[in-house]
Amino acid sequence: MEKSDITIKLGPDEALVLSDRLERVQMTGLSRLVDDPAVWAPIHKIAGTLDKALPGIFAADYAERLEAARRRLRTGTGSLAEERDG
Repeated sequence: MEKSDITIKLGPDEALVLSDRLERVQMTGLSRLVDDPAVWAPIHKIAGTLDKALPGIFAADYAERLEAARRRLRTGTGSLAEERDG
């Protein structure tokens, strides 16, 4: 197997929404859906990387930022649309 890192690029909206979902998976009963301990290592690594890259997750208006990012992604005006059109 080739030993090289894999890079995933996310836009700010995608990163914020994914970070929130990973946090919920790690901290709630949803974690029972991930029954293979090997899966947790990459989940924690991705979540930690997102936490470091998103200072806004500690902002007082985090809930509003998150909802706005979700809206943009749902309507196609968020990061995925920008990537397709850019």
